[in-house]
Formats: sequence, structure tokens, C-alpha cells
Amino acid sequence: MKKDTHPKYSAKAKVICACGNEIVVGSTMPEIKTELCSECHPFYTGEQRLVDTARRVEKYEEKLARTKTVAPTRKGKTAKRKAKAEAKKADK
Repeated sequence: MKKDTHPKYSAKAKVICACGNEIVVGSTMPEIKTELCSECHPFYTGEQRLVDTARRVEKYEEKLARTKTVAPTRKGKTAKRKAKAEAKKADK
């Protein structure tokens, strides 16, 4: 191997989670910060919790609420043709 090509490997790098959990692993970075770990991730803890940083869940729920309150006003082709035919009969 060439010298000074590869980054320095640290066998005792710290991984720090947002929940406060610290894990010691081997890495080329001395310290790694993360938002989720096995201690706080919903898959491993079994609790139903939505992790959302970009408000995607709230936006979806707002969109879903709007579609439930507003009734669809579109008509199919057959309904439009029937209304058009009735309008022609009424004119004669």
C-alpha cells in the first residue's frame, strides 16, 4: 500500500445518537453523530412513532383531510352525454 493514501483508522470511534446513546465502533472518522440508533428506532423498540424531519406526514394528513371534505364534482362521459341529450330534448 502507498503511504498517506488511506485515511487513519480509529478502532474506538464514538457514534452519538440524538437520544443520547453512545456506541463505540471502528471507523475512519473519530466521531459520528446520527439521529436514530437501535435504542430509539421504532422498528427495534416496537412503539409506533413517526420520525419525520420534512413534515411529510403532516402534509399527507392535511391533503387527506382536504380530499375527504371536498366532494368530487367531476362527472363521467356517460353522465355528460345524458345531460346533453336531455338539454337537446328540452329545446325541441
